[in-house]
Amino acid sequence: MLIDTYGRVATDLRVSLTDRCNLRCTYCMPEEGLQWLAKPDLLTDDEIVRMVRIAVTDLGVRHVRFTGGEPLLRPGLVGIVRRCAELEPRPKLSLTSNGIGLARTAQALREAGLDRINVSLDTLRPEVFKTLTRRDRHHDVIAGLAAASAAGLAPVKVNTVLMRGINDGEAPDLLRWVVRNDYELRFIEQMPLDAQHGWQRTDMVTAQEILTALGEQFTLTPEGESVRGSAPAERWLVDGGPARVGVIGSVTRPFCRACDRTRLTADGQVRDCLFARTETDLRTALRSGADDARMAELWRAAMWGKKAGSGLDDPAFLQPDRPMSAIGG
Repeated sequence: MLIDTYGRVATDLRVSLTDRCNLRCTYCMPEEGLQWLAKPDLLTDDEIVRMVRIAVTDLGVRHVRFTGGEPLLRPGLVGIVRRCAELEPRPKLSLTSNGIGLARTAQALREAGLDRINVSLDTLRPEVFKTLTRRDRHHDVIAGLAAASAAGLAPVKVNTVLMRGINDGEAPDLLRWVVRNDYELRFIEQMPLDAQHGWQRTDMVTAQEILTALGEQFTLTPEGESVRGSAPAERWLVDGGPARVGVIGSVTRPFCRACDRTRLTADGQVRDCLFARTETDLRTALRSGADDARMAELWRAAMWGKKAGSGLDDPAFLQPDRPMSAIGG
């Protein structure tokens, strides 16, 4: 198992397939983009599948989520999903995407073995989408969501970050639209993971503010702590259900005590926390001929020293050097 000194066991693996993205969201990266990882530094498809296999068969991982950057930009994505779906025991497979290109790939991903998907959508207004992402692709995301639903990638979850003064008034409209389309909405507090290091706590729309805004137009009934478990989202039934909405308060309502995640970056580094400032290099050992037992040993050691929490409440907190696009969501 991937256990740490606090007794937490990591059974959820986040695998970043690329640091590249076809959007330039203001809370993630500058308009001109970033210096991408060199292709030789990226894990190959075979290396990714091997690392997932070690995690599943030797280390007890049960859920694998592919992230980026934008994972749909990875040419071998469908093949990676198919090979991971053939592992025994079979892990649950999911994907986090911005939705651009999903209309073309949703069916192939489902047939390859993908179980479900999360799509980022911060606004229902195309002009606001363009302001937030610096790209005019709102229609592509909407089409991608519909394609994911039609392909059976259920539940289709929508991830939304509210930005003060930009889209913070859209929470009720977004929830109403998501419920009408039979998706499931997750609001996520803006986190200090932007490449510009411009995040300010005072600018962040908090979980409580989101719940207050929703509560003015909907009746929200909490599902309860026992239902949440290690899931990052606190969930509420909307107007008695069955529709639900979640809020991920990573900053103001952290879930570190129940965290069950381990992360593998696109260049083969293990991270024990989204906000960690250190990483463990597995790529070098992988390419130096280490066998599976040795790789598993290195991975266990990397997770053993995981800190009790993210440190966001510490006045001395420093953002990770890598932005979200390079870490993986």
